Amino acid sequence: MQNRDSFAQQEASADHVVSFFRKLRLDWLLLHFPPRLVHSLYVFVNGFVTIGLLAVLALVSRNPFVFPSLGPTAYLLFFTPLGRTSSPRNTIIGHVIGLVCGYAAFAVTGAGALPFGEHPGIFWPRVLAAALSLSATGAFMVLLDVSHPPAGATTLIVSLGIISKPSELAIIEVAVFLLVAQALAINRLAGLPYPFWSAPAQIDSD
Repeated sequence: MQNRDSFAQQEASADHVVSFFRKLRLDWLLLHFPPRLVHSLYVFVNGFVTIGLLAVLALVSRNPFVFPSLGPTAYLLFFTPLGRTSSPRNTIIGHVIGLVCGYAAFAVTGAGALPFGEHPGIFWPRVLAAALSLSATGAFMVLLDVSHPPAGATTLIVSLGIISKPSELAIIEVAVFLLVAQALAINRLAGLPYPFWSAPAQIDSD
C-alpha cells in the first residue's frame, strides 16, 4: 500500500514538473499574456542568459568570447528565430565570411602597421581596410545566400585591427557556435521549430 502511495506521489510530482515546463513554452504564454510582453521578455531573458554565460567564459578564460557583433546576433536569434538570417547556417557562415574578409583586408592594406591599442584613430590604410572588408563581406554573403547582417560588424572589428590575432579570430567563431547552440536549445525548449542548420525556404520572418 505504501509503495502504491509513493508511486502515486511520484507520478503527481512528475505531472507538476511537466505542467510547469509546458507553461514555459511560447504557445502557452502567448495564449495567457499579451504577445508583445511575452516577446519582449523572451528576448530579454534569453539575451541575458546567453550573453551572460559567454561573458563569464570570457572573464574566466581571458579570451574574446564576447564582442560587439555578438549582441545583434543574439537579438536576431531570439527576436526572429525562424528567419533565414537567424538560422545556424547563415549565422555561422556569415561570421566566417566576416572574419576571413576582415583579416584579408587588414593584411592586404597594411592596416596592421600601427597596433590599434597604441593608435586607435583612423588613417588611410584603415579607411581602405574598412571599406574593402565590408563590401567583400556583403558581396560574399549575397553570393552564397547566407545573409547575416551582424557579420558586417564582425568584419569591421577585424579589419580595423580591434581584434586581429588568428587565435582570437578562432575564439570569435567558437563563441558564435556556442551562441547558436544555446539558441537551438532554448528555442526548441520554447516550442519553436528552430532549424538545426538551414531555415526552410518558405520561412522568412525578417
